[in-house]
Amino acid sequence: MGKNYRFLLSFFWIVLGIVLCACHASGLIEEYWSSMGFAFIVVGILQVIRQIRYRTNEEYREKFDTESKDERNRFIANKAWAWAGYLFVMVAAVGSIVFKLIGREDLMMLASGSVCLIMLLYWGSWMVLKRKY
Repeated sequence: MGKNYRFLLSFFWIVLGIVLCACHASGLIEEYWSSMGFAFIVVGILQVIRQIRYRTNEEYREKFDTESKDERNRFIANKAWAWAGYLFVMVAAVGSIVFKLIGREDLMMLASGSVCLIMLLYWGSWMVLKRKY
């Protein structure tokens, strides 16, 4: 991804956030969207600061590039995603049982549906990766 593209994308998040906050202020949308807009503004500002630091600080640029291309970091990141997936399935499955026992059918369906969705995503990814590799 080009450096200018990332810089422009950061400004896009800021502008989108301002638009959402302005629409809420004028009464066009609910408060939820203005909160989302504020989050977009914060993320955009942080991304702009990071891009400026990347462009102006040679030491930071070298450290960032090394970490993003390091195979050990990629291995750890992939392992962390795998663990997060396993833990999510286990927590949601236990939650589904607990919610059923306490009579919260709506939350039980949400938890069990999320387990089903993640398992379908895993299966689909496995099928694609099996053919690819």
